[in-house]
Amino acid sequence: MNNLKKIITSGSFVAITIVNVSCNPSSSNSNNIQDGSTSAIENILVFERGEEVNSPNFTGGKVWLNNLVDADSINQNAVGSVTFEAGARTKWHSHPAGQIILAIDGEGYYQEDGKEKIVVKKGEVMKCPKDVPHWHGASAQSHFVQVAITGRENGETVWLKEVTDEDYNK
Repeated sequence: MNNLKKIITSGSFVAITIVNVSCNPSSSNSNNIQDGSTSAIENILVFERGEEVNSPNFTGGKVWLNNLVDADSINQNAVGSVTFEAGARTKWHSHPAGQIILAIDGEGYYQEDGKEKIVVKKGEVMKCPKDVPHWHGASAQSHFVQVAITGRENGETVWLKEVTDEDYNK
């Protein structure tokens, strides 16, 4: 009993409880994450959600951006954590130096011009070739959290046309 008291006092018991709750699929917290509720998404984020993006380059729902690393003269890569609510997506766009997308949570879509849409899930990586038009965002049923690593040495993102609902739902 003294060992249990020491564990509880030291904070280890809290960690054990959190792991137990998060690994229990029948817990109410797990259901909230599947529903994509804002409070549940905030609880599972690796990085803070950041500021809501108010740009015509994102459509279909709310998007948040946390700029983690700005490109500079030493490293020409910008890194950002982007959280899309279900249905939210980018416009078609391209990157003169390419982009890498790390799927952190939820389920998203990625599509390159002329190719089929790909379902992207947590733990997957998409490599966007330079100057290839593409779009990405959340699936219709789930939020999507990504870390985007974007080369800036050859210029800024080139924004193109909106992804129509018809294209999104194909």
